[in-house]
Amino acid sequence: MRSQLLSAAALLVAMVFTCEAQVPAPATPESLVAAAKRAAGTDYSGTFLRICVAPDNLAGGAARGAAPPARVVPDRSTWYARPYRVFDNLYFIGTRIHSAWALTTNDGIIVIDTLFDYAIEPEMVEGMTALGLDPRTIKYVLISHAHGDHDQGAALLQSRYGAKVVMGEADWASTLQRGATAPGGVPKRDIAVGPGGLKLKLGDTTLDVIATPGHTPGTLSYVFPVKDGGRTLTVAYSGGTAFNFPRLAENFARYRDTQRKMTEVAEAAGATILMTNHTEFDRAYDRVRLAQLPRAAGEKHPYETDTATVLRYFEMLGTCAEVQRLSMQ
Repeated sequence: MRSQLLSAAALLVAMVFTCEAQVPAPATPESLVAAAKRAAGTDYSGTFLRICVAPDNLAGGAARGAAPPARVVPDRSTWYARPYRVFDNLYFIGTRIHSAWALTTNDGIIVIDTLFDYAIEPEMVEGMTALGLDPRTIKYVLISHAHGDHDQGAALLQSRYGAKVVMGEADWASTLQRGATAPGGVPKRDIAVGPGGLKLKLGDTTLDVIATPGHTPGTLSYVFPVKDGGRTLTVAYSGGTAFNFPRLAENFARYRDTQRKMTEVAEAAGATILMTNHTEFDRAYDRVRLAQLPRAAGEKHPYETDTATVLRYFEMLGTCAEVQRLSMQ
């Protein structure tokens, strides 16, 4: 009897220690940085350093409503890029630093982001013309977020070609406050996207607009199809990456949650291509030029990876945001 009691007691102790061993240790900034580094791998190592090791707002970030710095137009040689056809239905019309795209359909063109005002004519209008695209057929202009490097060309495309401008509800509010003296002018309010997102259909193409507040309150991200020969691939487009917002715990929590949302959306869509609106984050300027080279039979497009690699980008962003949130406690 005594031996049975001892055996039962030993079993109970073993079960207690086993249960305790299975309880995961609480996350710390250090453990999350290591997790983000693993998620980044070699694919996103530069982005990891930019947002996890030395985020833009580490010193506190700019206060909302602060006066913008004096505008300086950089020398053309530092930003100008040739336009390129990258997929059968997607054309790069951005700079070496900021991406902009023309997505063609059988009923017109969807433009994604519009650069600084000084780049709209040489990069987008002249670039589209050089590629054989007619800017007069632009039907929609999608603005990922209301920062000048992505939205200053919107007013021109709207007024000159009648394109409808699509922007996040919260970012419309800040955009319309700028006034007519803002570089590039201010577009008239067209389509505002709320928390539920939007399915934008034009001709044979449907683009999913996802509300991903964080980088700005009205940041938008996208999922859309591209064609590569006889194949259709899916792009997950991140609308805002860097931490340049006020350094508040709730801002990092919001950013973290939207990256988890994009992880779910990209996984459900089976996205195998990751794009962003800054060329440093997805190596766009390199990849669009690589796409011009001949490929061997069966060789992947320079932008094509796999869904797991795409998801690691959003996992890294969300984890880095949680690092910053925990660091403030």
